[in-house]
Amino acid sequence: MRLCKTVEEMRSYVNAVRAEGKTVGLVPTMGYLHQGHLSLMQEAKRRCDVVVVSIFVNPTQFGPKEDYQAYPRDLQRDAGLAAEVGVDVIFAPEVAEMYPPDFNTFVEVAEVSEPLCGASRPGHFRGVATIVTKLFNIVRPHMAFFGRKDFQQVLVIKRLVEDLNLDVNIVDLPIVREEDGLALSSRNVYLTAEERRAARVLFRSLSLARRRVAAGERNTAGLKELVEQEIRSEPLAVIDYVEILSLPRLKPLDTLQDKALLALAVRFGKTRLIDNTVLEV
Repeated sequence: MRLCKTVEEMRSYVNAVRAEGKTVGLVPTMGYLHQGHLSLMQEAKRRCDVVVVSIFVNPTQFGPKEDYQAYPRDLQRDAGLAAEVGVDVIFAPEVAEMYPPDFNTFVEVAEVSEPLCGASRPGHFRGVATIVTKLFNIVRPHMAFFGRKDFQQVLVIKRLVEDLNLDVNIVDLPIVREEDGLALSSRNVYLTAEERRAARVLFRSLSLARRRVAAGERNTAGLKELVEQEIRSEPLAVIDYVEILSLPRLKPLDTLQDKALLALAVRFGKTRLIDNTVLEV
């Protein structure tokens, strides 16, 4: 497995494999890989000739009081895991490589980036859209693979690709969960044992909503209240948001029709976790 640290190295490699007629798959990550990331790499390996994994903790998607400095980093560990699933190249640039001192261009996707994490983390999706655009331009993948745990991010990137006519196919894959339902996340390592037990309430609340919809509930206000009550039954849980929005535009809904996204963000101590499920009528 190859490690590329510069844009020039990465472009040189991709130009060579593309010249051989090979398809390139990209899995963008911020590192500290878990089974959710690895499942994306395995799918990329099935669909593409060459798999590139980017490992870059992107400073522009973190707010001033967020966990950029504390975000877990272990390139050696990540490289070993990526190699085990057959990744061909890791692209792990330094911050100065991606954002040189005179960098002053950003990409913004309107509307779909504004609710949910866009509202509670101002500027987050500008950072996401910018770094993803840069990665697409550097790696020039035929396909890029993302997990649905960050469902809003997937929608933002799909909108970005469509609006800017980018020549890449976006593949989104289901959330990978622990046995007790907790969605895998690099931030789970922040949780104390007590907070980890408490975090099971997220999946319980989503499951409760799905059961209520299956029983005929269509009123979104009632469903939101149900989910919020379940989460508040856990003393360590502090709700950031619970929302039910239309798909794919993420607009408010009074009544469920067809498909809708139930998304939540909840803090346990200093750790903010997100999760979601699609409600289908």
